[in-house]
Amino acid sequence: MTTIKSTVNRRSFLKNTVLASGGIVLGINWLTGCKNASGETALAMPKEWFNFNAYLKIGENGVVTIFSPNPEFGQNVMTSMPMIVAEELDVDWKKVLVEQAPHDPVSYPPAAFGQFTGGSRGIMSKWEPLRNAGAAARHMLRQAAADAWKVPVDEVTTAEGVLKHEKSGKSAGYGEMAAAAAKLPVPEKPALKEIKDFKLIGKSQKNVKGLKIVTGEPLFGVDFKVDGMLIAMIAQPPAFGMKLKSVDDSAARAMPGIKDVFTIKAYNDGFEKNMFDTNAFPELVAVVGNSTWEVMQAKKALKIEWEPFAAFSETVAGFGGKQVVNVPAGLENSTDHHAKMEALAAKPGKVVRRNGDPEAAFKRAAKVIERSYACPHLAHNCMEPMNFFADVKGDKVKVAGPLQAPGIIETTLAARMGIPIENIEIEFTRMGGGFGRRAYSHYMVEAALISQKVNAPVKLMYSREDDMSNGIYRPAYHATYRAALDENNQLLAFHVKAGGIPESPLHADRFPAGAIDNYLAEDWQLDSNITIGAFRAPRSNFIAGAEQSFLDELAEAMGKDPIEFRLELLKRAKEKPVGEKNDYDPARYAGVLELVREKSNWANPPAGVSRGVAAYFCHASYAAHVLDLTMENGKPVVQKVTSAIDCGIVVNPDAAANMTEGAVTDGIGNALYGEMTFKAGAAEKTNFDKYRMIRMSEAPKAIDVHFVKNEIAPTGMGEPPFPPIFGALANALYKATGRRVYRQPFLGEKQMLG
Repeated sequence: MTTIKSTVNRRSFLKNTVLASGGIVLGINWLTGCKNASGETALAMPKEWFNFNAYLKIGENGVVTIFSPNPEFGQNVMTSMPMIVAEELDVDWKKVLVEQAPHDPVSYPPAAFGQFTGGSRGIMSKWEPLRNAGAAARHMLRQAAADAWKVPVDEVTTAEGVLKHEKSGKSAGYGEMAAAAAKLPVPEKPALKEIKDFKLIGKSQKNVKGLKIVTGEPLFGVDFKVDGMLIAMIAQPPAFGMKLKSVDDSAARAMPGIKDVFTIKAYNDGFEKNMFDTNAFPELVAVVGNSTWEVMQAKKALKIEWEPFAAFSETVAGFGGKQVVNVPAGLENSTDHHAKMEALAAKPGKVVRRNGDPEAAFKRAAKVIERSYACPHLAHNCMEPMNFFADVKGDKVKVAGPLQAPGIIETTLAARMGIPIENIEIEFTRMGGGFGRRAYSHYMVEAALISQKVNAPVKLMYSREDDMSNGIYRPAYHATYRAALDENNQLLAFHVKAGGIPESPLHADRFPAGAIDNYLAEDWQLDSNITIGAFRAPRSNFIAGAEQSFLDELAEAMGKDPIEFRLELLKRAKEKPVGEKNDYDPARYAGVLELVREKSNWANPPAGVSRGVAAYFCHASYAAHVLDLTMENGKPVVQKVTSAIDCGIVVNPDAAANMTEGAVTDGIGNALYGEMTFKAGAAEKTNFDKYRMIRMSEAPKAIDVHFVKNEIAPTGMGEPPFPPIFGALANALYKATGRRVYRQPFLGEKQMLG
């Protein structure tokens, strides 16, 4: 497996890769051969490339280039997506080169979520397009061979890049037929392989960028540079609820290496934002100079006055339509947040689901169990801070950097710059973490505005402090659960009321909805000027832990095994569901619980180990964890996590296991330590000396990942394993300490030993 980076820009790519052009791709300056970092000789480059569609091209020597359409931030789509194409193409993986595709909404249309990396929709949304691309090219090659050999196309077979006609004994490599095949019509609905015939999908392949990552070759936005490039940084308000009043930049301008200091506004007045136009501070002071160090020193010399802003409302367009967002004035505090959430939780909320007569059931209950759970804001803390390169020349814009939603932010950039979208060229770099934060690519717009002002190529760099104090944060949430039991400890009714700052985490139609006759779900929200946004498995990352903690406590009160109790509810939801809007499949949900029970040997935990379980459905997939921990010197030590995942067909098992391992470790760290607090509107933690992250020694000693085997088209993978680990950890902590935890971070709770 080899990867090569070309210098083809968006416009030349569009000229050479029209879907049905059948043209010959020429004029690209490939090396005739190259060596990788280990000294091994890579594949010899073809003299000519023959284009089949936007996903692949084939050289006359049989080498195949597959373009990975979506940006990569560590989930390994740059390996898994080409694997899907290669499977249907029936090519030898060793003869495949992988390249990052440029941003191209024509070839990768928004209807299939375009080139958006997020929401665990990458493989799920591209499954059919990728298969069709490979299958179409394979059909064209078979047809070309059939025409050349004058045999029926149905008699031409393929295997590892070789075409064969058994009756005549004729055979040819793909490269020999590429020129003729590329001229044929592209079939709209090519025949796809039977899943049982997959040879590549389901078998682990190494990360195609692995060698470059471990040897430190330039891949990330912070690595990007061109001749004559300047460095820019921004100064932003010190607190949410404030805006720029005035700036004295005289001292900064006089410092060595400084080219310019000026203010920028990210949006035009009256601009209607979309959901990813979230920006904490739309008016900023930009400092531009020759080097990062010089710019940082000049930024410190700025004398800026900030002032409070007045409350306002704005209309924001999202996936679910337009909504009015209210942004209050004032400087907010985390202590006030918690008190206000508890006060709202005590009042009736907005009813979003009701089954049966829950109020009557609670009145006749012999016992009512009620528990409340809360969590703070969280910072994304991508290891690579926000950055972007921009080069604006007249009405042409070239930008390059790490972003998750190019097709959405591109429209914002075009509107702000007043230029046609087709004049914008976006190059993807590898992201040093995303987790939802890089969907809000305001820093790309800022970079372009700065480049336009100084009339030079610019790389905008956020410091860690800029990054952590600018947002975008995971909201703070609160949820109250109630359960009514009869005199025999049988469940009569279930009630959940949840809300947050400034959104509710509630998914009213998810489990255990559909499994209980009398069910009530309410939500509420509290407006805030602290900027929030998507955080790995949005909303689910909190509500799953709260729900699964409460179900464990409820199972204990009912005298039932935690897994068996969940399975009983799921059996009811399958055999006699309540309501018609249940958004989960009870059989698949039960499947991960049964698998994790088996693989963890649930009934026989190791001596001295405290064990917790949790399961959850989100992003169309199902995940369950059993977490084993011990208490050492008063602190929890996670010995092992056993995970069971149902995400449909697993394209690249090692990559999927890696995502599960990352989600488990990330979730444990956030559950134990993660917390962003605010005082007088200002983030109190602006670097890792104060914001506690999980450390290598605190990661689980072992993570054992298992996948449910089925033939369901792939569903989400990056996010589903994350939410339930919070509940599994909380339940294990209870077993270890005898104390329940109701507020994150768990080691910040007074009742915990930390």
